[in-house]
Amino acid sequence: MIEGKFNSRTLANMNVALERVCEKAPHGDDHAVRKRIAKEIIRCASSGKTTLSDLTAAGQRALLKVAVASK
Repeated sequence: MIEGKFNSRTLANMNVALERVCEKAPHGDDHAVRKRIAKEIIRCASSGKTTLSDLTAAGQRALLKVAVASK
């Protein structure tokens, strides 16, 4: 799927960003929450922003959207 689209360093950064965001989220182990966060991280990486800080920030923004939507 996305393995061919990104290099190994970017994929590693994406995985770390996802884990960092989800480990601090109240429902970070919920599949739907992880999926929304992952989609935002993928979108960020697809736009060329592939640093760990950029990807983590994208995941955190997605988490805020999830929190707002659930209220």
